[in-house]
Amino acid sequence: MTIALIIFGSLLAFAAIGSAISKLKKVPDVMAAMEKVGVKPNQIPVLAFLEIAGGLGVIVGIWVPVLGLVSSAALVLYFIGALYSHFSRGHKVVDFGAALGIFVIATVTTILQLKR
Repeated sequence: MTIALIIFGSLLAFAAIGSAISKLKKVPDVMAAMEKVGVKPNQIPVLAFLEIAGGLGVIVGIWVPVLGLVSSAALVLYFIGALYSHFSRGHKVVDFGAALGIFVIATVTTILQLKR
């Protein structure tokens, strides 16, 4: 169980922080996706900060279980919001595949944190 938690927690942290970096670097595809779901430019740094905080919390949470649980659960909620934004606009999976993948990893990590 611990090895799986370390693997999924690391994947989640890498994905969340990577997603945040792509927002902060204003990668064109990411910015286009943000615009499609109605995110205003001034909201993007806030979303990136939330992803970075969640990713770092998951890593520290390997040693501090409560922080890991709260951080992974917060990332689940974050990506539920992202998926809702895509679904409500009728987007296809190709438009939100990355968010769906990170949501799945966050969900698995949260379940592993609960079973600790």
